[in-house]
Amino acid sequence: MPDAPTLPTAGREWHLLSRPVGWPKPEDFALVEREIPAPGEGQVLVRNEYLSVDPYMRGRMSAAKSYVAPFELGKVMQGGAVGEVVASNAEGIAVGDHVLHFFGWREYAVVGAENAVKVDPEAAPLSTYLGVLGMTGLTAYAGLLRTAAFKEGDSVFVSGAAGAVGSQVGQIAKLKGASRVIGSAGSDEKVALLLEEYGFDAAFNYKDGPVGEQLRAAAPDGIDVYFDNVGGDHLEAAIGSLNRDGRIAVCGMISVYNNTEPAPGPRNLARLIQTRGRIEGFLVGDHYDLQPQFVREVGSWVRSGELKYRETVVKGIENNLEAFLGVLRGDNTGKMVVEL
Repeated sequence: MPDAPTLPTAGREWHLLSRPVGWPKPEDFALVEREIPAPGEGQVLVRNEYLSVDPYMRGRMSAAKSYVAPFELGKVMQGGAVGEVVASNAEGIAVGDHVLHFFGWREYAVVGAENAVKVDPEAAPLSTYLGVLGMTGLTAYAGLLRTAAFKEGDSVFVSGAAGAVGSQVGQIAKLKGASRVIGSAGSDEKVALLLEEYGFDAAFNYKDGPVGEQLRAAAPDGIDVYFDNVGGDHLEAAIGSLNRDGRIAVCGMISVYNNTEPAPGPRNLARLIQTRGRIEGFLVGDHYDLQPQFVREVGSWVRSGELKYRETVVKGIENNLEAFLGVLRGDNTGKMVVEL
């Protein structure tokens, strides 16, 4: 009879030490080693293989009341993760299974079976369950098709279009019959990616000039849908180009996440009266009923190669914080993940 595998006794995890003011600083965080408890009844021990870092995590570092509880000081942070089960005390989940869960920012996690979703590494690379087939993908799908009520023939503008969510929004719009898809990004390389790989009809580098002017040039007939990942001057520009009955889905506003003073709102909101336009914010957590439909439709596009995706992979849990800061700076192309 073979010996039982030796289970790890300690693992590293990231703690939040103080709440950042403005841009997060390394001294606001600490990578610490902690003892790993054995899984209790109904729990599994997971060796995390990929961790997700996302812009919304900046909001959780603040104590301000929001749609999700803030990270607790002196305790391990959380985020999407996928990994292999190395010990199981839960029915229906076996050692060797791979699961998706929300206990990232650590090497090992004890997870209740109710919080672990089995995934198939044969069907798709494990990292995709954090991106194109995960929460970011569902965010794009629900925000475009439900919140923005996209319909065939719409002209669509996406900000942060080379990011994990934005790149998927633009491609889904094209696959669903958009008349024109326009994207903004922060470098000429990303603009080229949008045009050459993701099939956008037009794209511009927002650093090259006023966003409003560049958007009008890229969409001379206006836009019907704006998917907002950035806020600020992008939102104002979109309102300025909105057609009659246009819709704006607000997913994120990364341009203001590190501001220490409230950002001024769009100066042209009155134009919504003229256009009968609508602005609506949304959270992916309200749309998990779309998950089966999303996995079916988007999964088939990924397998056929019709929907393309990029990942920016940073190796090592010691670089988890730098990967997160890179997302805030816009260093990533597509989904930023950390490989352990």
